[in-house]
Amino acid sequence: MTEVLANYIGGEWRRSTARETLPVLNPATAETLACVPLSPPEEVDAAARAAAEAFPGWRRTPVLERVQYLFRLKRLLEEQFEDLSRTITTECGKTLAEARGEMRRAIENVETACGTPVLMQGYNAEDIAAGIDAFLIRQPVGVCAVIAPFNFPGMIPFWFLPYAIACGNTFIVKPSEKAPLTMQKVFHLLEQTGLPRGVVNLVNGARQTAEAILDHPLVRAISFVGSTPAARHIYARAAANGKRVQCHGGAKNPIVVLPDADLEMTTRIAADSAFGCAGQRCLAASLAITVGEARRTFGEAIAAEAARRRVGYGLEEGVEMGPVIRAESKARIERLIGVAAEEGARVVVDGRGARIRGYERGFFVRPTVLDGVPPGGEIARTEIFGPVLGLMHADTIDEAIALVNSGAYGNMACLFTSSGAAARKFRYEAEAGNIGINVGVAAPVASFPFSGARESFFGDLHGQGRDAIEFFTQEKVVVERWPREWSRTF
Repeated sequence: MTEVLANYIGGEWRRSTARETLPVLNPATAETLACVPLSPPEEVDAAARAAAEAFPGWRRTPVLERVQYLFRLKRLLEEQFEDLSRTITTECGKTLAEARGEMRRAIENVETACGTPVLMQGYNAEDIAAGIDAFLIRQPVGVCAVIAPFNFPGMIPFWFLPYAIACGNTFIVKPSEKAPLTMQKVFHLLEQTGLPRGVVNLVNGARQTAEAILDHPLVRAISFVGSTPAARHIYARAAANGKRVQCHGGAKNPIVVLPDADLEMTTRIAADSAFGCAGQRCLAASLAITVGEARRTFGEAIAAEAARRRVGYGLEEGVEMGPVIRAESKARIERLIGVAAEEGARVVVDGRGARIRGYERGFFVRPTVLDGVPPGGEIARTEIFGPVLGLMHADTIDEAIALVNSGAYGNMACLFTSSGAAARKFRYEAEAGNIGINVGVAAPVASFPFSGARESFFGDLHGQGRDAIEFFTQEKVVVERWPREWSRTF
């Protein structure tokens, strides 16, 4: 009998009362790994109440004590690093090397959050007026929650969770119903740290569960990563309910290749960006804008790289790209490749109809390269979220930057060049939250925020780093006067 995953509420593993479940599939084999319950609102309520009950005591726990639990968690994550990485590959489809990289970034966030005793310090000004002092302190918000995506089931919850609890908040995680197994294992580790009951909670489910979190009056702050339509909906609904919100949305990330770029390096890095994780990441390169002579040289090189890339089950040695998450995703990606051809793009390398020997039931799409993508077409605007790289062309860097800035999204933009002047111009003028220079995935380390702009982010403060500390604390300014005559009695 297939296991039905449990929720973790108030320090206990609880079987959900949900009448409906969804299968958790291995995308390389279509094998059912477990079933995830579609937890009803009553179970969200139980988690929120458990978190609210735990909040006063956890808030009063000194921050130096709170981060000790994170030090224990870091050790446990290191001990279970390989098992967690293999779980990510099994439920998400990416290669084992990619899964290991994901877990390393998760651990980096725990390490950074261990610095919260310094990061959440306020500031003061003595004698701001005659006999009056003023100071700012940071206090926790209350019950916070993350609604996480499938594509980084190990890393993305850690953009938020360690910072939230280090700052004195209590927390609820709603993992993706498509990839909930990694968080199940993480919560077993959190349990081993000895965290007080209710400080961290796990509720499985899909849209109904997420919307119960958005509407619950005890939940004060919402973090989300996913598509732009979902991010917009969650931002509006949570804000209407009086919550603070940070919503990371979708992307259509351009890279610009100048003629003076190192061709070998650029091709390798661009291929890893476009086809790594089967293109299912918000920092995947999806458009390459070549300038001048780079149109021919880079176009030929990236097509050759795409054609030779080894696709298969991510746990097998030598595999460079795994499947996409579901059959529906495969069908959508293949349909959009057809739309590109109808719009006039040339399908230079066609990844449709992929069948991997021994994994014929898997959801595979091979790397695809589209040449001559029309700037105003659907493919230039749509987040495909698959291993598809579209090529566009410009005569000058100014034209290329104009193309970069003409899109609705603003998650990442990268430039490949050997010119410092071109690099400075690009980072100054390109309208994106994460900029890469000779870097194909401009993913910030944990001490910097994971930025984003325009349709790629809704909110003010991002995940990771100081932004996370500010998001999970509320500022309080205290103005004090102590008249001298009051002190004469002491």
